[in-house]
Amino acid sequence: MNSPQGLAVSIDRLGIVPGELILEFGHDVDCDEQLRHAIETKSGSKMLNGHVDEVVDAVILWWREGDGDLVDDLVDGLTYLSENGPIWLLTPKVGIAGHVEPSDIQDSAPTAGLTQTVSFLVAPNWTATKLVARKSAKR
Repeated sequence: MNSPQGLAVSIDRLGIVPGELILEFGHDVDCDEQLRHAIETKSGSKMLNGHVDEVVDAVILWWREGDGDLVDDLVDGLTYLSENGPIWLLTPKVGIAGHVEPSDIQDSAPTAGLTQTVSFLVAPNWTATKLVARKSAKR
């Protein structure tokens, strides 16, 4: 997974393309810096953080058990997201401190107006879960 090919596959699975604006929440010292760098390289720009005045193409949310209220953080991410953009919820994999139970994501996503579509190991210690706005939530 640490190999350049492994990161390229992860970035491809995330659907990152050149020119996208990506907003990042939850960055901390435990985040995978190689993955972050690969995302920025593929998109061609630094990830935005904090509150922005722009609509973004994707949101990267690093989230750990104990980080607060997942629903609130997902709703915050939706605030800045383009109509068709995903929120990529990155959580520590099983066995890593801060691991989030899949049932917590499954319970929180619909409350925030999101649907879970896919999950996969995106970096050695991180799982990516793609969340998209529910069709009914867009009306």
